[in-house]
Amino acid sequence: MEPSAYVFGDQAAGEQRGPALAESREGADQSRLTPAVRGVNLLLMPAPVVQIGRLTHRYGQRVAVDELSLEVQAGEIFGFLGPNGSGKTTLFRILSTLLPAQSGTVRIFDHDLNDSRDAIRRAIGVVFQSPSLDKQLTAMENLICQGHLYGLRGKELAERAEVLLNRVGLLDRRNERVGGFSGGMRRRVELAKGLLHQPKLLLLDEPSTGLDPAARIDLWQLLSEINQHDGVTVLLTTHLMDEADRCSRLAILGNGKLLACDAPSALKARLGGQIVTITTPDAPGLSQRLQQQLGVESALFENGLRFERPDAHALIGPIVEAAGGLIQSISLGQPTLEDVFIHLTGHRLAGERADAAHGERTYSSA
Repeated sequence: MEPSAYVFGDQAAGEQRGPALAESREGADQSRLTPAVRGVNLLLMPAPVVQIGRLTHRYGQRVAVDELSLEVQAGEIFGFLGPNGSGKTTLFRILSTLLPAQSGTVRIFDHDLNDSRDAIRRAIGVVFQSPSLDKQLTAMENLICQGHLYGLRGKELAERAEVLLNRVGLLDRRNERVGGFSGGMRRRVELAKGLLHQPKLLLLDEPSTGLDPAARIDLWQLLSEINQHDGVTVLLTTHLMDEADRCSRLAILGNGKLLACDAPSALKARLGGQIVTITTPDAPGLSQRLQQQLGVESALFENGLRFERPDAHALIGPIVEAAGGLIQSISLGQPTLEDVFIHLTGHRLAGERADAAHGERTYSSA
């Protein structure tokens, strides 16, 4: 059974509970597990790679991470999705050992973060959002310097560096200065650096930041290969919906709290219907009209209305007719992670739009 199947199938939004955070593994309620887990002796499950229990972190009076609990299983590609200020950057800094756990517990490979920081650092690879390459050095020289930090030397280090540069498609450019590389090429060198000491957990902060679509595809092909063929657990932060959709499981964060945690497909399935979004100059008036004439309950959203219904496609015509010219545009689509985020928070993730990017059909009143 794949570790990524260890999820609660009906975990309510806002619950801060990972797949194995039941009070007793023997006594866990089997009815609340997905079919992939139901009936399995939970005592046989592998220990989580990452265990976070009631973690809280403050900057003065501001709470950046608020009573957060979850687990990451071996072999997962686990993502933290949230806007700026959601707590994901602070959480990443804690997991990468740059910040201590102020309150609560964090264990990585069963090492306590505050007591065994050096042991954790030897076991993890980290790729930060900010570039960490020396642009005056070649790709090979950057990896050699990284290897020295982990006590690697000589032939072993040179062979590892060549293998990784070949794997990221840069072996023929190994003796060129990285200052002349594109953003995607530099990101691949960063990835090779993070893997040089052969970690079993790779942490990436906004890995696709600044990359063009082709470079993002190349990066994710590498991450999938590392995860599937090398058994490396991948944990990343992102604000991009297409990137979040590639994860085995996803934790959605808002204002430092864990809003939901499940597989992307399961999160979208919770909405249980098609999504209709209406742009209108009179949202309150149109909402009242749709409720009175069609029995449609809608929510005010940005400059319009939004609702979820299994039969939403059949309501497009009646809605346009009932609106009497109040509709500027109306869109219909299957649930996306953007819709999940809106459902949980009442607003879009900043900088993201789900409509055209996810194949929604948009109807104009013109």
